[in-house]
Amino acid sequence: MIRLFKHYVPYAVVFLALLDCALLVAAAEVGFRLRIHQLGSLVDPIDNRWPQLLVYTAALEIAMVAVGVYGADALQSLRRATARILVAISLGVLLLSAVYFLSPQLGFWRSNLLYAMAISAVTLVAIRILLGKMLGSQVFKRRIVVLGAGARAARLKTLAQAPGSAFVVVGYVSMSEANRVIPEAIARDAIYNLADHVVLLNASEVVLALEERRNALPLKDLLRIKTTGVHVNEISTFLERETGRVDLQSVNPSWLIFSDGFSSGRMLSAVFKRLFDIAASALLLTLAAPVIVLTAIAVKLESKGPALYRQRRVGLYGVGFDCIKLRSMRQDAEVAGKAVWAEKDDPRITRVGRFIRKVRLDELPQCWSVLKGEMSFVGPRPERPQFVDDLEQQLPYYAERHMVKPGITGWAQINYPYGASIEDSRQKLEYDLYYAKNYSPFLDLLILLQTIRVVIWPEGAR
Repeated sequence: MIRLFKHYVPYAVVFLALLDCALLVAAAEVGFRLRIHQLGSLVDPIDNRWPQLLVYTAALEIAMVAVGVYGADALQSLRRATARILVAISLGVLLLSAVYFLSPQLGFWRSNLLYAMAISAVTLVAIRILLGKMLGSQVFKRRIVVLGAGARAARLKTLAQAPGSAFVVVGYVSMSEANRVIPEAIARDAIYNLADHVVLLNASEVVLALEERRNALPLKDLLRIKTTGVHVNEISTFLERETGRVDLQSVNPSWLIFSDGFSSGRMLSAVFKRLFDIAASALLLTLAAPVIVLTAIAVKLESKGPALYRQRRVGLYGVGFDCIKLRSMRQDAEVAGKAVWAEKDDPRITRVGRFIRKVRLDELPQCWSVLKGEMSFVGPRPERPQFVDDLEQQLPYYAERHMVKPGITGWAQINYPYGASIEDSRQKLEYDLYYAKNYSPFLDLLILLQTIRVVIWPEGAR
């Protein structure tokens, strides 16, 4: 994987994105030349069109990232990739329309744009057909050796076999585990030189997956492996990189303390984030005011009670604040004010409420909380105080998610469906901790773009 601003991107995604950029530039140029030849005019040198070509490419590439063209599911399914490419091109054209309105000199003729769109759609789908299974094959996968043959090693084996995995396990080495669950693992005693064994397997990384590390670390072996140029990692760091989560099953306090992340040198990023929150929330409240009013009328007409309601949530450093939302449930949804998890097909949700939850319209009034500084656009979802009290007792490190400002959207929200149980909360906590640990403006931008995918394909909304 390639690390961009603390966030890891698989080699296959980087390769495909660069290839797509080249195809988009070519599609825009071919579309231009095709239209010029139809008019019988001479074609100017390409140097005169680079700004237009780059703007076209950037707009469509941003749209492709936003709708999840580079997600693991789209890489594995041609049907899903095709659907998302078509949606991305449509969104990209809308973005280009805004750019062309603000800066006409950067635009193509409408006929040029139509040809470029059609050529882009065909070539982007065609390259995925040609590449076929190569994107998910071992060509782009890192080869790793796992030291360990217990439950932790079994987790790595399962993860390697999952669709979209970015690595392949080429060998397991049993380190005298009491409960060995990997039958193909080679005993350490049967290997004369572990460093040579790793090199012969052509591995690029060794992952330490011991069940018990006290007095069990093979320091001499690890040092020799490291000096051969093979990267050595332990399982918590490896899982964080591969899954985009902080794995609660393997992590310990010392790892959180000594690993990189949770940096205090974020003053400039924090100022930028706050300025963005103020500008974006003010603009969105202004533009969305008619939508909020119309939705509030629809809510009011369908069921008794206020269209807007305030709900106490836990914010930064555990301080409570009142979150404003459009009401999507009946007024009597919670008896005596007792917090209740939302369920799938929850009967308390009204018909209008079900729709506004699907397209996230109920979240729009939260922009007021963003403007006030109680929330941010991007961050962990703010939870009810009753839920927080219970979850802090049952989940380790739950309080640490409150070290960053809560958000309307977040890393957990775009990667995991709506959570309504302790297990769901544990999964989302892993994503929240990853965000808190690896925060950067780049990650915020990626989350904001990917939120478009969640709105278009609202999987798991309740």
